[in-house]
Amino acid sequence: MGQATFLATFAFDHPGPALIRFLQDLHSPDFYAAKLADPQIDIIIGETPLGAPVAYAMLCPPEHPDFQRDGDWELKRIYLLGPWQGGGNGGALLEQAVECALKRQAKRMLLAVYENNDRAVGFYKKHGFSKIGDTIFMVDDVEFHDMLLARSLTM
Repeated sequence: MGQATFLATFAFDHPGPALIRFLQDLHSPDFYAAKLADPQIDIIIGETPLGAPVAYAMLCPPEHPDFQRDGDWELKRIYLLGPWQGGGNGGALLEQAVECALKRQAKRMLLAVYENNDRAVGFYKKHGFSKIGDTIFMVDDVEFHDMLLARSLTM
């Protein structure tokens, strides 16, 4: 699912060879097996009523030292297959991710989003995230500019 959702989201403007190498490395079965075995990583799988996986989210300790504070947790990945986007499914998955972060005593959730992914940027802003900085995301050897967003998890 990681490969399918990343490819569907970014094939429009990421060079094919770099994208394929990235998927083979950072969306491989071995990559996810290691993440599932790591007690610092939370992975949520969204399923249809019949049990087919159609979405996932991955949370981890933050990886943005220039912007992070105590109590931060990062939403590293959140993806839904196209037919399940909309209708509240993404919002429901995001709220499950927030609940996971709160169980880890998180006070703020960080995430990085590709600056040209207007749909995702709008989704995150709708759900209370705001920009706190910029970062670079590498897809194999190709550099992409991401916005770093944050949302308070405290009242």
